[in-house]
Amino acid sequence: MTQTTLSHWQPQFLQHLSHVRHLSEHTVTNYQRDLEILLKFCQQQNIEDCASLNSQHIRALVAKQHRRGLSGRSIARQLSAIRSFYDYLLREKVVKRNPAKGISAPKMPRKLPNVLDVDDMQRLLDISANDLISARDLAIMELLYSAGLRLSELVYLDLSELDLQQGQVRVTGKGNKTRLAPVGSYAVNAISNWLQHRNTLKIKDNEAVFLSRRGTRLSQRSVRQRLQQWGVKQGLEQRVHPHQLRHSFASHLLESSGDLRAVQELLGHADIGTTQIYTHLDFQHLARVYDAAHPRAHKKHE
Repeated sequence: MTQTTLSHWQPQFLQHLSHVRHLSEHTVTNYQRDLEILLKFCQQQNIEDCASLNSQHIRALVAKQHRRGLSGRSIARQLSAIRSFYDYLLREKVVKRNPAKGISAPKMPRKLPNVLDVDDMQRLLDISANDLISARDLAIMELLYSAGLRLSELVYLDLSELDLQQGQVRVTGKGNKTRLAPVGSYAVNAISNWLQHRNTLKIKDNEAVFLSRRGTRLSQRSVRQRLQQWGVKQGLEQRVHPHQLRHSFASHLLESSGDLRAVQELLGHADIGTTQIYTHLDFQHLARVYDAAHPRAHKKHE
């Protein structure tokens, strides 16, 4: 007789993820954690058989997690794990339907990206790049801010993709899509200075633009650490991270130009809806200007 209990098929599914789909240990652990939440819920509801779980149960689980204060993203991840589990059970002919199909997580307010204002950006980039490390770090920050690059696009950038004479860089972003991004004069000068210092290294990765002291391609972790350190050193109140410079690039460009489509192209966003979040930032700035300057902006004190 075929076992149909959840407790029997959950470890079978995890083995499938590991040995058949070859997912990483970290990913399988995440699936395990999310499915254990499902199993605990089912035990509380006296549900043992895989086929006994229905869409009403799933909605009750989602509501419970939402009441506990779990974010929409975390609930969506749990639902994804349950859907994948039941898709597997469907293929194994253990069940005839997927109870999580069509059920979505509660929508959460979209968090606005944290940006540096123009003055803070100026302070961050006001570095005397006289030594190898400061020259490299300034080139990194200037390029992130000038071209709006993602961190992954920056660290995987090769010399062949950089055209300082034309002031542009070719990057491969999400979905393996390639785009050309402009590189401003400050970034061109900073990169040129870094490349002179780069030639003094014992280079192990000839293609990489940004290298460590050992001559190897710089890691994403190292870039994060260096930017955080520079933020502290330059006296910025907020924590500085690479994506913050990309956000600042988009926000400042949109604030000056008002051209949402151009910003979309420069960021490499497939969907303009992703870019539209920066319009909220722009409006916040305009609202602050209005509150500070308009004579009718403030309510009369009684």
